[in-house]
Amino acid sequence: MTVSSGEEFDPRALAARFASLEKSRKKAPTADFTLPATLRDAMDAQNFLVAEERISKPAWKVAMSPDGQAVTAPLHPYFEASSGASIAWQPGMKFEAEIAVRLGKDIPVRQDGSYTRPEMIEAIAEVHLGAELLASSITESGAVSFLLYLAERIGNKGYVLGPVLPKGVIDTIGSTPLKVTHGAEVIYNGLAKHPKDDVLTWLLAYANDKLRPHTSLKKGALITTGTLCGAIELQGPGLIEIVHDGSTRLSLAIV
Repeated sequence: MTVSSGEEFDPRALAARFASLEKSRKKAPTADFTLPATLRDAMDAQNFLVAEERISKPAWKVAMSPDGQAVTAPLHPYFEASSGASIAWQPGMKFEAEIAVRLGKDIPVRQDGSYTRPEMIEAIAEVHLGAELLASSITESGAVSFLLYLAERIGNKGYVLGPVLPKGVIDTIGSTPLKVTHGAEVIYNGLAKHPKDDVLTWLLAYANDKLRPHTSLKKGALITTGTLCGAIELQGPGLIEIVHDGSTRLSLAIV
């Protein structure tokens, strides 16, 4: 059943539904869900899902809702390429090459929302090449209800952290070449391009959200900042290799 208000919404029940669909590898259309009516509803359900999946790594994705609200979701499963990484393929799975940053200090909530881009850069200790895998138990993903998709961790189905990049790449990423192969097929070959051009746009917006949790954006947290190649559907399992600027490589197995 679909509702337009949160009156009958049960975040715990929605989280349990997502967990059940994930375990059975099934999908359901948006119309089959009771929808979260507010950002708070969606985040409550996401938090229950995080507990259900026992997610504990301080690794997050940041994105922007259609109405301009910065949002986050935890990355799970999370791997570092140096320890080997394999993620199970499922129909409709998509891939994104991304830049991730690790914070070198806390970014406390400011009630005046006054953080600047230079302050964000100063707070970053490391920059990494990364890979995100996306899939959804919702037939339409987030096309009908972004809040429902947010409750499902914005479609994240895994993340692989790759090698460290020079910190200056934050400013130059749009002029650097990116090549991605899946098995023998080249699935992206061109300049890296973030949807907002600046990879820090969504992170800065989230830092300046006065309502974000006070436990967010702590020293050591890893935040991935958005795709550099669009969302590319993977037609099946296979080895993925990302080559950034001709030399930095990240490989992961989709099995």
